[in-house]
Amino acid sequence: MKLAVVGKGGVGKTSITGTLARQLGREGYKTLAIDVDPSMNLAYSLGISSNIASKITPLSENHSLIAERTGVTPGSSGGVFSLNPTVNDIAEKYGIAGPDGIRLLVMGTVRAAGAGCMCPTNSLAKALVRHLMVSAKEAVVMDMEAGLEHLGRGTVRGVDAMLCVVEPRMQSIDTARRIKDLSKELGVKSLLIVGNKMKNNSEHVFLKKVSAELRIPLLATIPYDESIEQADMARVAPIDFAPDSPVVSAIESLKSSLIMKFPST
Repeated sequence: MKLAVVGKGGVGKTSITGTLARQLGREGYKTLAIDVDPSMNLAYSLGISSNIASKITPLSENHSLIAERTGVTPGSSGGVFSLNPTVNDIAEKYGIAGPDGIRLLVMGTVRAAGAGCMCPTNSLAKALVRHLMVSAKEAVVMDMEAGLEHLGRGTVRGVDAMLCVVEPRMQSIDTARRIKDLSKELGVKSLLIVGNKMKNNSEHVFLKKVSAELRIPLLATIPYDESIEQADMARVAPIDFAPDSPVVSAIESLKSSLIMKFPST
């Protein structure tokens, strides 16, 4: 099961990604969570301690690894770098162990402007994601950066499904509409809406109508819950802060729906 969680900034992608990854781990899946969001907050939503999270070096900033695998150090001038670097051991070597048997891989962000030649970094990142989408024998859940930039770079090519997290607000829905258009160009197999921060029945009805108009299936809805904000302030994973909360229960149902839709073979 290879999943990318996308959507407008602030809709709750990271909380959903972290909780879903933990629940897949509890279900017995060997699970790799990948943080592709420049804010790099997925570690906290997974329940990795602040002491460990603060010391994580994103792969995009691990210049010695990039130089070793591509033959060129980022920021250096000239040089011929490998377009197909060896990446099959990176998740195991550089993944951070988390609760419920999950592992976290922090990609970081590739800064094109003013950062010298970043081509080796892009080469390594693309090769790694391609390997994980095709060859990794595990569940992969990616917390994508906000908006549409990742789609332009083709990071999500090869996923089984893209979960578009949507609030019942027009700006969020407009982003979903653009994501749908770009996902078609990339050949994404399945685009599914996950409604988040739902406060009442009228918002459920509204989102069902939007889903029908966009022709994107509505896979799950997750209620608004203050415990998520409290968990964030405490720097505690939602699944640990309020394990019996409506949000955690709703994501449990989302996990079950995904397992039914994409059964392991």
